[in-house]
Amino acid sequence: MLIPQTWSLASYEYILSTKTFLRSMGISGILAVGGTLLSLIVTSSLAYVLSRRRLKGRKFILFAILITMLFNPGMIPNYLLIDKLGLMDSIWALILPSLTSAWYVFLMRNFYMEVPDELEEAAKIDGCSDIGVYFRIMIPVSASAMAAFGLFFAVAYWNTYFAGVLYINSDALRPMQVILQLMLVQSSTQVADPSVAQMLGSEQVMPPQVIKMAAVVISSIPIVVVYPFLQKYFTQGMMVGSVKG
Repeated sequence: MLIPQTWSLASYEYILSTKTFLRSMGISGILAVGGTLLSLIVTSSLAYVLSRRRLKGRKFILFAILITMLFNPGMIPNYLLIDKLGLMDSIWALILPSLTSAWYVFLMRNFYMEVPDELEEAAKIDGCSDIGVYFRIMIPVSASAMAAFGLFFAVAYWNTYFAGVLYINSDALRPMQVILQLMLVQSSTQVADPSVAQMLGSEQVMPPQVIKMAAVVISSIPIVVVYPFLQKYFTQGMMVGSVKG
């Protein structure tokens, strides 16, 4: 029973034939690429600033970041915040709430604190500003950490689902995971929901288990393709901020 008696790509044809799927895949691609770049810049720049002992108010900022790790405001305050900021039904509602992670900031900060101060002083003697030191020294030095954290951010953005359900009402901005879930819901009912079928652009109904397995494969392919190129940095990046013996 492990080897199917007949091969069929009908489930993939069904998923790829819907009108909104390719558009939702593009939205997820924008989140994975653009969101990851922004997250890496924000996380690494914040970590670099907090690693400098000359920064005034550094302990207070670190304590404020630590509080966000201990206490989660919850779904309703987050929803009200996104609404008050005018980000509802916007792609920024899928990026800004998860732009950085306090845990990643602390790890990157510990990494930057291990970089010798003489390296920064030598760069400043050559005429580099703090921004120049960050882009020309710190980012190349932390390439392995950036690659590892970039993979984590990319996977999180690519698998965006809950934020897409809460903050997005327009069919044109729904990420891929939301569309795949709607397909699964449609195929799980005996009679397809006309509104869902109209949005998906297909009246066809497939067995739910088939749709689920095809959806898992499609959503996993991009990460599986990218991971081998980052594998050599992954092990080094996982050691960022750890205690060296």
